[in-house]
Parts: sequence; structure tokens; C-alpha cells
Amino acid sequence: MDINQKTNQKIHLVPLDHISGFDVRPGFYEIDGATAIPGGVNFTIHSNQATSCELLLFHRMEDEPYAVLKFPEHYRIGNVYSMIVFQLNIEEFEYAYRLDGPYDPKKGIIFDKTKILLDPYAKAVTGQSVWGQKPTKGNHYKARVVKNDFDWGNCKQPLTPMEDLIIYEMHVRGFTNDESSKVEFPGTFAGIKEKLPYLKELGITAVELMPIFEFDELSDKREVDGNTLLNYWGYNTISFFAPNTGYCGKTEYNREGNELKSLIKELNENGIEVFLDVVFNHTAEGNENGPFFSFKGIDNNIYYLLTPEGYYYNFSGCGNTLNCNHPIVQQMILECLRYWVITYRVDGFRFDLASILGRNEDGSPMSKPPLLQSLAFDPILGKVKLIAEAWDAGGLYQVGTFPAWNRWVEWNGRYRDDMRSFLKGDYGKAQAAANRITGSLDIYCPEYRGHNASVNFITCHDGFTLHDLYTYNEKHNEGNGWNNTDGSNDNLSWNCGAEGETENPEILRLRKRLIKNACAVLMCSRGIPMFLAGDEFENTQYGNNNAYCQDNRISWLDWDLLKKNKETFSFFKYMIGLRKKYRVIRTQTNQCTNGFPDVSVHGVQAWNGDFSGNDHYVGVMYAGRSADDTKNEILYLGINTYWEMQKVELPELPTGMCWKVLVDTYQEKSIVKDSIQLYREMEIQPRSVMILAAL
Repeated sequence: MDINQKTNQKIHLVPLDHISGFDVRPGFYEIDGATAIPGGVNFTIHSNQATSCELLLFHRMEDEPYAVLKFPEHYRIGNVYSMIVFQLNIEEFEYAYRLDGPYDPKKGIIFDKTKILLDPYAKAVTGQSVWGQKPTKGNHYKARVVKNDFDWGNCKQPLTPMEDLIIYEMHVRGFTNDESSKVEFPGTFAGIKEKLPYLKELGITAVELMPIFEFDELSDKREVDGNTLLNYWGYNTISFFAPNTGYCGKTEYNREGNELKSLIKELNENGIEVFLDVVFNHTAEGNENGPFFSFKGIDNNIYYLLTPEGYYYNFSGCGNTLNCNHPIVQQMILECLRYWVITYRVDGFRFDLASILGRNEDGSPMSKPPLLQSLAFDPILGKVKLIAEAWDAGGLYQVGTFPAWNRWVEWNGRYRDDMRSFLKGDYGKAQAAANRITGSLDIYCPEYRGHNASVNFITCHDGFTLHDLYTYNEKHNEGNGWNNTDGSNDNLSWNCGAEGETENPEILRLRKRLIKNACAVLMCSRGIPMFLAGDEFENTQYGNNNAYCQDNRISWLDWDLLKKNKETFSFFKYMIGLRKKYRVIRTQTNQCTNGFPDVSVHGVQAWNGDFSGNDHYVGVMYAGRSADDTKNEILYLGINTYWEMQKVELPELPTGMCWKVLVDTYQEKSIVKDSIQLYREMEIQPRSVMILAAL
């Protein structure tokens, strides 16, 4: 029951005490955070080991509180402090806490009554409402009370079946911040909404937003070669319940989140789901040398994984690791996800370094992590997509073995690696490529994981763009300031004969062909396809494969490339449409009436899928019935990664039928509109992909 419902049921709340000039009474202990109620605000916070708690009230953007309200001891039940403060106007104050308690660093207990602490359940964080600008006042993290009165109308979530998902990963700021985007509110949620017609034309069915929880982009600010570097990606959470106000086109005092809600509503109304990339593996408080603004001062040894000496385990690579399977932390994460689903209508979550969520308090992996299990079976999250990045920075790699309960799906890192290697022509990769294209059944047993456990991707935010994958042999991260030591050294990329940009027409044609090959294979693979925003028009990061700190043209999409590479965009659009049209690509259907199997793998000889280390050709045929069960659907994908033409024997079709060529990436106009018909064989040109349909 909503707190306002509780207080509107003819319950008359009367003050019982007077503290620091305010009428108060004990609050609603089971409702965490700060919530407006008729006549006042309910404040609730919990700490297992604190001995006292103070509520601090601030005028907007001020550093010193105008009121300090100490919770009376009888306002504490168990480990929960709760108080209603009457006659508070939510638009006139910000709030924080101070907690006192024992100090024993060897046990991880570090209470400090002088520290101003941000509410872990804050729905809005004050301060950096303007991206990249440090406020001149209000230098502590504080919270605002948010009025949740957004009108969703009759908007319904798409509830897209897993097999119909086509995920488009984007950075909110980078998507429209370049002036070439031509939007009114660049770099914001509103800017994405302005690009809705583009997203609809492209045909994707879900957007996956890189972190939008409140983070401090200035936390690692530094100057390198005259450029200002920031914490641009945002994988460093300050508050799990609050949207990043720096992504708003306009200030939303006490209505924080409305612009994001408006974006989600409009995307949903147009059949596009919204997934959030969430970071529950660590926080922005870092290690012993990091800032102290929230969890450290509330229950440090509960919220973080600590060594026996009281130091921070660092399985995240970012200084600390959240103690996700402690009941208190588990409860917070569950409440957080429920909040985003209920209040923001979020359709799914991608969990960064999700293997951390399965670690015990000593850091060891758990066979049945209670957090992952509770998320899998929670009723509120029952229709939500749960996507795991099934590894962490501590060396735990769980692709194919992530605890799933037939609910979790995974970023398939082996799809990325095997397909990159095969598509650039490496030896010995044909069998692995065939396995990945046909659903990675060697990794995800359908009996236990279903048929949609694999999120297939060749590119994502972490690594090269698709353009750069075929433009650079080596990473070029010099601009990050670490002497090019950061970022992956093993990219499985190929520059096609020249490092970086070139005007050589042969190399340019080859690069464009390889981009189309990757797109065609991704869209014709069983599993859930995902690609990085901008790949569809050959966006570049100039060889930077770790652009986490680059808030500039390296990371921003250059929309002028859409005009330059219109044919590549058209190809992506066509392949997305082809995937939607042919259900047999996406999922198993009723059996084809001519007896063809659902999926079959072929070499240069039809029906011979026994590959040797020298094979550079893979053929995959899908066969089944259309969605309305009125006709056969038979599609053939042929991939030649060899540097010479190959003759290929095609599966023989029933009398009266032939193969029609739909796609030939060797041709500059790769979408074949002429009626090219094949019967028993085809010639497939070097380093190209052909797609045929049986007619």
C-alpha cells in the first residue's frame, strides 16, 4: 500500500513531540527513504550498529543545515529510525543524515558523527544538475523529496517476447550531444525522445541505456593533452534510486525523473522496451582512500565485502565490492529494482559484472545465490527481462553457468569472441561459429536454460565500435592518459591492410563489406541480437576501445556519418526487417512440411557440417512454418570468410522451388532486388555473406 493511501484512510496523524522547532511523531518504519505525506514528510533510515541518528535539513544548495533533528531513542524500533516531520514543504528543503556509532576499522566499523550522509534510498540527489559543472554551493551529497505524480495514462508496456528482442545499446549523453544530432536538448533523455522517429525507422525493439542512476561525472576529472576527462560512462553509482539529473534537458525540482518517465512512456507506446544498465557490484565510495558519503557511514561492514583486516575486496576493479548477498543489501537491491519497475515502468535490467552478485561474504562464488534467486522469482519483477554480464573483474567467468532459474539471460562473450575471430578469417573457427549462430546450445542447454539465454553481440560500449573493429589492429587509447595501457589488448580486430583511416578504395570497400557481414550474421543468429548505437552508420571512436572518460567527439555519435553511410544504415534496417519477417530465424516453429530440420549446418557440401581447421565457409539453414502456420519458411545463410571465391552446394529444394538471393554483401548494393534464382549451387565471393530464401 502506498504511504499516501495509508494516510488518506481517515487516519488523522497528530504530532506527539516537538524537536528543533518542528512538530514530529514516529513515522512509517517499513517505508524506507523520505516520502511526502499529507501534512508533512516521513523519514526512515536503518543502521544495525549506529547508536544515534540526526536528520539534517538544508535550504536549497546550502552547506550548513538550518535544522538538526535528533531522533529520540523511542523513535527507533529494532535498527530502524523513523520520524514524521510536520509542516515541511518539499520544495523548500534538502536533507541528509549524521550517524554516530563505534569505530573499529579492523572490523570494518567506521562511524563518524561529523560526516554528512546521503540517504541510500534517496529518490533525487542535489548538486550537479548541469552536466560537468561543480556547484559553487552545496558541496555535500544531499537528497530531495520527489513528488510522484506523473500521468502514465493508459500506456501499456510492450512485453516483447524474448525471441523478438533487438537491443540497441546507447549512452544517453553520447547519443545526441554532438551538434550534428540537430536536437533541441542534446545529451539528454529529451534528446533521445526527439530521435524516436529514427529509432522506429531503424526497427529496434529495445533500447539499453548505459548507467542512468545518479553518478558524479567529475569524480575522476583530470586534464590530458589539453582535454578534460570525466567519469563519462557512469559505472560509479552514488544513489541507486535516483536518476542522473545531468541527463535532463530542464531542471526538475522535486519532479526528478519526469523527463525520463516521459521518454519511457513514448518509447513504450511505440513498441520499444527500455532496459537499464545497472551497477550493483560497487559504489562511488571506492576503497580506504575513497570518499565517505553514504554506505560507509551507515553500515560499512554490511554494505561492502571486507577482508579479515577490514580492507575492501575489489572484485569490481573500482575499489570496493557490494556485499550483495547480505540480507540488508539484498533487500535494498530488490526494493530498488521494484521501484524502477513500478515508478518508471522499466522493462528490463542489464546487470554490470553480474557474477559479483553471486559472491558470498568471503568473496567465494555461491551455487545458489539468494539475491539472484529472489530476483528471478519476485512477483513484481515477473515480466521483467534480467540480463547478466556473466563475469567480473576478479576472474569469475560464468558464461553458460550463471545461476539462472530459467529467468536470467546472459551477454554471450563467447559469441563476440568466436564470431569476431571467424569473420576476420582466422583458421579453426568454423565449428565454433556454427555453434554460436545456431544458438550456442553447447553453452546453454535448452532443457535448463530455454532457447533465449544468449544475448548475441559483436560490439558493445566496452571495446571497438564496428567501424573500428575493421579499421584498427591495435587500440589507440593514448588520450585516456594511461600511456595506452588501459583497455583490452585482445580485440580480435583487423584493419584490412592499413591502420586507421585511409582513402584506399579497395580497403574501404572491404571494411564496409565486413561491417555488413557482421550485421547480417548477427541478425541471422538464434538468440537475442544486440548492437552498439552508431554501428548502423559506421560511427567511430578513432581506435579508442575504452572511452569511459571521453566526453567529446570520441564518444559522441557523429550524425553526419548517417548521410555519408546511408547505404550501411539501409542495410542494418533491412536486416532487422528480415529478422522480423522470418520467424524461423528467431525461434523454433512447427516442422517444415518438406521434412527439413528446424536448423541445419552445412559446409561447402550440403548437409556436411563436419568442419576442419582449414574451413572458412559456414552455411546455416532455418526451416519451419510461418507465424500463422500457412506456409513454409526456409532461409539459408552462407558465410565465406576466405580470401577467395568458393563454390557451394546448396540443399536441394522440392520440385518447383528455387533459392532466391536476398542479400549479397560482395555487391556494393548488398540488398538484391533483382530476381536472382539458384538451384543446386552458388558461387560466394571472397569475405562475403549471402542470404537465400526458398520460393
